[in-house]
Amino acid sequence: MVRVGESGRGSRADSVVVEEPLTIHLEHAGTRAVLGSTMRTPGDDLELAVGLAVGEGIVRDRSTVAGVRHCTRSGGAPMDNEVTLTLASDARVDLTGLGRVRRPTSACGICGRDEIDDLLARVRPVAHDVRRVDAAVLAALPDRMAARQSLFRRTGGLHAAAGASAVGELLSVREDVGRHNAVDKVVGDTLLRDVTVDVLVVSGRAGFEIVQKAAMAGIPVVAAVSAPTSLAVQVARACDLTLAAFVRDGQLTLYAGEHRVSDGRTAAAR
Repeated sequence: MVRVGESGRGSRADSVVVEEPLTIHLEHAGTRAVLGSTMRTPGDDLELAVGLAVGEGIVRDRSTVAGVRHCTRSGGAPMDNEVTLTLASDARVDLTGLGRVRRPTSACGICGRDEIDDLLARVRPVAHDVRRVDAAVLAALPDRMAARQSLFRRTGGLHAAAGASAVGELLSVREDVGRHNAVDKVVGDTLLRDVTVDVLVVSGRAGFEIVQKAAMAGIPVVAAVSAPTSLAVQVARACDLTLAAFVRDGQLTLYAGEHRVSDGRTAAAR
């Protein structure tokens, strides 16, 4: 690369984040279907596949997953950009509405109003809950997550997500070119390890799909470094999910679920 600045221009080596497509297949009771495709940063692909299936309402808990693996060619060589998620034979799933993410993209996969209305109908109130999370614990989580963003420090081009406990223990941290992929990787990782997550932390804004994924995964608190969207607030309130945004510099603003946060100094949006 060539760096240009006030001191002139010069060549130097640089690290660039990898972005490649991933196609996720489903197997269930002898039927095979495509869940969808996404542009992602390679790594933690199996967890990404499971997390995406959770967000789509296909996987409900660890017992739903019979196995997940990279696909292989006829000679047995792995296909790095294709994954198969096998569902338990007794799982109750509907494979007729799959393939929502038809074209690979690193952006969120929700587009038209019909798709949003359909997903809103399927989002359910979080089943797992926590009584209280201290505001100081929430406010510290983004910095703790950032300390583990090794790829971001090298490239400057990745989002991050983390799963944490109510007392601030980081349970899983993942990076990806797409923030929704990072969330899926965290959800898949913790589900496969049967770890309960109280707080989902994201490095950017809290859009609709981030909150939807948290609700579908049963995570009661979302903490975002940047702003929320109006639809994210709507979904959080409908699901009785706590949504904290602008979580930085030791402060945060609550847009939904204020009752779970135990610091009277925290400003709550009306």
